[in-house]
Amino acid sequence: MRRLVLALICFFGATGALSAQTLARNTAQPAYEPDPLSALFGGAPAAAPQTQDGRPQAVAIPREVVSFDAKYAPGTVVISTNERRLYYVLGDGQAIRYGVGVGRPGFEWSGTRFISSKREWPDWTPPAQMLKRRPDLPRHMEGGLNNPLGARAMYLSGTLYRIHGSNEPETIGQAVSSGCIRMTNDDVVDLYNRVKVGTRVVVTR
Repeated sequence: MRRLVLALICFFGATGALSAQTLARNTAQPAYEPDPLSALFGGAPAAAPQTQDGRPQAVAIPREVVSFDAKYAPGTVVISTNERRLYYVLGDGQAIRYGVGVGRPGFEWSGTRFISSKREWPDWTPPAQMLKRRPDLPRHMEGGLNNPLGARAMYLSGTLYRIHGSNEPETIGQAVSSGCIRMTNDDVVDLYNRVKVGTRVVVTR
């Protein structure tokens, strides 16, 4: 009889414990159950990267070697504003392709120029035409990470335009500038190290 009583006590105690655990699971926040498909495709997608002020951060357009029109001499820079791409001609039908930002509507242009000078971490002095449109801009800004010209600038002969880096990488691949050609700082350093003063630059639309 004593053994029967002890067995009943153990049974009802175990049942109570299980009931308490079940109740706790039901009242707690539901556990995350992963989508079975996510395991096949590398897990849940990562959140889109953001800038410090919360804006979506554009993913860089990859720099790559591609097939290209062999009519241009090796070392020529060809900018297709329609494609929003810059090509550095390697020869043998190949070129390095970079993503760029180009002039917004009303600021498009085309023609053949050459690189007249090069600067590392250039200062920026907005031209009078730009200050007339944007009187809020500084009259002069020293080179650095916050400078709109970025890490490098290559000045184009006979114009106010440059191929330059940018402190706004999210604009690469868009038509947003006042005629200059923007690149990511990483890409502009790569191009800067390849070109020389006197390099031919062909801009097409």
